[in-house]
Amino acid sequence: MSKSIQLVLFGLLFLATATLYYFHFSQQKVAYVDSAKLINGYQGMVEARKEFQQKSSVWKANIDTLAQEVQSAIQDYERESAGMTAREKELSKELIRTKQKQLSDYQRAMNEKAGQEDAQMTAQVLDQVNAYIQQYGKEHGYRIILAATEYGNIAYAEEGLDITAQVLEGLNKSYAGQ
Repeated sequence: MSKSIQLVLFGLLFLATATLYYFHFSQQKVAYVDSAKLINGYQGMVEARKEFQQKSSVWKANIDTLAQEVQSAIQDYERESAGMTAREKELSKELIRTKQKQLSDYQRAMNEKAGQEDAQMTAQVLDQVNAYIQQYGKEHGYRIILAATEYGNIAYAEEGLDITAQVLEGLNKSYAGQ
């Protein structure tokens, strides 16, 4: 073989090797997680929801108590109004209106508080999940981890790119202190 052909073959071999090397080592490691499965399966969210539900039960019990007081005041008025003076009737009606306003104000305040606490709880859990995903991505060499929602965002992904189960397992172990 002539030297020029050997040089061309060596150059082509070098180019092919360099190209294969580039494509092999420059591949971006990409995966995704199903955010709904991740959040709903995360023990931190399960416990936060349980705690929130307990608080909600207390708020509801307080609202029920106030509603019973209003109903009781109305029943008392209906039962006793025949024997009341005009002044007593007016005072009883004012008492009922005051109790109704207290009930309404308390319901509004509890709904606002519930919304704020729910938003705060969700933000805290999402912060924990996002921090873990970031750590997981770095430890496992991912360049990007996408989050799929129940409404889409990822129309198609190759089998094996969904790492939800692995992330959820590690997240729950991390939460449990393991």
